[in-house]
Amino acid sequence: MDDLDAPTGGPPVAAFSSAFHVEEVRQDGDRLVYVGEPRVGQQALEREVWPLFREHGYEVRLTTVKDSETDPISGVELHQSRHALVADPRSVGIDGIPWTNVVMLLLTVLTTLFAGTIWYYEPLTSPLDLVTGDSWKFSLAVLSVLGIHELGHYVLSRYHDVDASLPYFIPVPTFIGTLGAVIRMKGRIPDRDALFDIGVAGPLAGLVAAIVVSTVGLLMDPISVPASVQNSPDAIVIEFGYPPLLHGLSMLTGQPLTYSDPGMAVNPVVFGGWIGLFVTFLNLIPVGQLDGGHIVRAMAGENAERVAAFVPLSLFALAGYLFFVQGLDIRDSVAIWTFWGFITIGLAYAGHATPIYDEPLDRKRMAVGLLTFVLGLLCFTPVPFQYVGGF
Repeated sequence: MDDLDAPTGGPPVAAFSSAFHVEEVRQDGDRLVYVGEPRVGQQALEREVWPLFREHGYEVRLTTVKDSETDPISGVELHQSRHALVADPRSVGIDGIPWTNVVMLLLTVLTTLFAGTIWYYEPLTSPLDLVTGDSWKFSLAVLSVLGIHELGHYVLSRYHDVDASLPYFIPVPTFIGTLGAVIRMKGRIPDRDALFDIGVAGPLAGLVAAIVVSTVGLLMDPISVPASVQNSPDAIVIEFGYPPLLHGLSMLTGQPLTYSDPGMAVNPVVFGGWIGLFVTFLNLIPVGQLDGGHIVRAMAGENAERVAAFVPLSLFALAGYLFFVQGLDIRDSVAIWTFWGFITIGLAYAGHATPIYDEPLDRKRMAVGLLTFVLGLLCFTPVPFQYVGGF
């Protein structure tokens, strides 16, 4: 459809003609494409057209479209790129059963149950052993912390009317059983308030869940390490570093994190809480699309780019200190900080989320942001884990 006056369901062309000159209107199914040329800068254009299209039920973005035509003389096909406002229907909420989310959750339940058998030293003789032993406690602990973290993001996305998916859990058959969970943000962030609220909700909700899980785990009975495991030359022995927050919970409950008896170990539910605290710290690294990146972008505006530039250097410096000064093996947390150094380079290069309206936060949100980063530091330990035996 190429008629400018034809009904499309989107806002009339005249409503934003001062910001975008429309030469042609196309409709491809539910998608609307307004081809033309901007009359103002991209940021000013978005501020004018975004609320208009949102009122009509569309998310809009400025992009380019390629047109092809055949030269009548040479017969050569020519390509031309033109600017266009592309509008897709908004869909906030759940349409039907999210089968992908359900399947990934069920697979993650299985992989975390399997990981739990490792921590509870439960030999597997049949698939039913995954649910008849104690491994479900570890699985529940991990999935609760990760799920509540992502649920915090989802609830605040819905509150600010931003289109977001349900959590996608990532199943991996390792000693943790998962690589975490993510939600996919499909809508634009309206302002810094929304960016901050959505970014901070996950870490704070996940942190509360991790504290509860850790406390419950500390109050549960420790487990016994079988003599066959203690005496096995092939056993992999990992010593975990506990962050200040977990040490504080240990003191408050009066329960130890370590035992002098090598045949005793803290309940694996505590390790589920440890995972939550570690994930909270990683997510609060202030760079790119991480939660910390969203928070610092909302707090500092475009100055967040300067903060992000120092993050990879700090992580590489930490890895170098552990390796060259402390003399730790490359496996003893050196590799993980080096890995995250490279990850944050990519995240910094990709940039932060940019809200439509970029007004500063109020003092209340600024205070909550600072408190969140302080809590994140309490979840940090420079040596999260160290190999003390095995390969």
